[in-house]
Amino acid sequence: MKIFLDTADINEIRVAARWGVLDGVTTNPTLYAKVGGAPYDDVLREICGITSGPVSAEVIADDLEGMLREGRHFATLAPNIVVKVPMSETGLEAISRLADEGIRTNCTLVFSANQGLLAAKAGASLISPFVGRLDDINQDGMIVIRELAEMFAIHDIEAQVLAASIRHPQHVTQAALAGAHIATIPFKVLQQMVHHPLTDRGIAQFKADWEKVQGELAARRGS
Repeated sequence: MKIFLDTADINEIRVAARWGVLDGVTTNPTLYAKVGGAPYDDVLREICGITSGPVSAEVIADDLEGMLREGRHFATLAPNIVVKVPMSETGLEAISRLADEGIRTNCTLVFSANQGLLAAKAGASLISPFVGRLDDINQDGMIVIRELAEMFAIHDIEAQVLAASIRHPQHVTQAALAGAHIATIPFKVLQQMVHHPLTDRGIAQFKADWEKVQGELAARRGS
């Protein structure tokens, strides 16, 4: 399963890239608002310079012509841009039109397998079910991941299932086991995946034991 970082923070993206685990990035207006500063286009260009993987840029317009205009503009910024379009009747038409023009899309705000199937039929490259938000309303978000992964495998559909709205490391494990092709993860969750109390304790113990032995050797040499 590929790992994307769900952020617009350049520093977080650089760190994940240095770790060698970054396959792409997803952004949205909320994530961009958290970092602000530079114009959105500049942020996207910089992200695309850090990773050669897909970088999702979300349209703001809710009308067809606006979605198409913004999507076409994003696609000119870098070859690895993927245009993020929300699931809706208008969104499906925009996805289909952009796909006809060779522009890859990521259908976002998907909450059912039927929505994901329609988005894939319309031509979306990535389908993004929001597992955390489904969990929030007492539904099992991983069911949608599992159903879409099975549907796409049965019918040989090229679109990839991207598990989004990841809230904790267990979501990542569950998404991988459910057949998600990609999980997009907040940097905090990525850090949590790295650490385990037994690992941290073991590193500290190894270091302490090494320093103890080195101290004993130094004392012998000095006696």
